[in-house]
Amino acid sequence: MADIKYYDVILKPVITEKSMNAMADKKYTFMVHTEANKSMIKEAVEKMFPGTKVASVSTMNLEGKTKRRGMTFGKTAKTKKAIVKLTEDSKEIEIFQGL
Repeated sequence: MADIKYYDVILKPVITEKSMNAMADKKYTFMVHTEANKSMIKEAVEKMFPGTKVASVSTMNLEGKTKRRGMTFGKTAKTKKAIVKLTEDSKEIEIFQGL
């Protein structure tokens, strides 16, 4: 396993209608490094966004899609998503404010 620092774990936030509706329950969705585990994700969120406390982390491994170009087949890269639920007394994540 590669030496992954906390700032390498979270790649980008996921902005979809479903993820925006989940923000009312203090659930935030991120694309994360494929080798990151739940404890790494929890540590990264708490360090990158001061004042937040993570209650739970759910992860999903997404396989790459099969693509075709003429007769040649290939696959896109695998990805991993994480849904982070914050505690009730936690501060909200500000990058999602105003969206």
